[in-house]
Amino acid sequence: MNNIVAVNTSNEIDQHIWSALKNSLYTGAKDESIKMVLDYCKAAKLDPMQKPVHIVPMSVKNAVTGKYEYKDVVMAGIGLYRIQAARSNQYAGVSEPEFGEDVTCNLGGVEITYPKWCKVTVKKLVNNTIVEFTAKEYWLENYASKKDELTPNTMWRKRPYGQLAKCAEAQALRKAFPEIVSQHPTAEEMEGKNFNDLEMEVKNITPKSASISSKLDSVLSHQEEEVKNLEPSETLAELIELIKLHNVSSEIINKWCSKAGVESIADLGEERQLSCIEWINKQYNYSLSPEAA
Repeated sequence: MNNIVAVNTSNEIDQHIWSALKNSLYTGAKDESIKMVLDYCKAAKLDPMQKPVHIVPMSVKNAVTGKYEYKDVVMAGIGLYRIQAARSNQYAGVSEPEFGEDVTCNLGGVEITYPKWCKVTVKKLVNNTIVEFTAKEYWLENYASKKDELTPNTMWRKRPYGQLAKCAEAQALRKAFPEIVSQHPTAEEMEGKNFNDLEMEVKNITPKSASISSKLDSVLSHQEEEVKNLEPSETLAELIELIKLHNVSSEIINKWCSKAGVESIADLGEERQLSCIEWINKQYNYSLSPEAA
């Protein structure tokens, strides 16, 4: 109680509000982190009792030691995006999430069924006309995994539909209200990811599809540079073709290489390359021949 009183005195925080924040809304959070929430809400004119932001422990690389350590970061939730849109007096509602076909596959030894994609439409009143802004997000490009593995983390395993729906809605709100809604990812979008992922999202505010395409091209160009002086095997050539054909995310490519302890898919070895080909074909319900698509 003494700590609470001291903090309340220095920041002029109502004792009852502080108690509710510390013991109910942000249980277990550090005092400094809760004060960051209050500073954020004060600057944005938000009610902290509505919990518009979340305290998210993010894995951050220490520049001195080179090791990763956890740091609390205050991040907006999808609820804040909705509040910001509503404050514009132009928000005209949002559609129910529309999901693509179910996909069942093995990711890091765990079998999971998830929607291939989710589409959400936000409606905005512009000059007395309803204008629709639609975002389509793919599960494989959004899910968070355990460290450097392919295995989805607990939240994405339990709520494969709900988590993707929040990501799609957040993206649709950004499209509809770019001057109001933050370009920073929401806490739901960053669930289970590290601070480097956050920095990449913040630095690149181009449309998601263009961002992913650019990122994939960069990874593939690096991979192809590794083997440009070599005659690629038929297996490697097929793998690269499938990666391009299905726009396999750079995160998955990097996880394959990281798990095998190599820098390039050219170094995976034929057996692992065949496993990657099999995974892609199973993922997209194709046979082992890309021509069959």
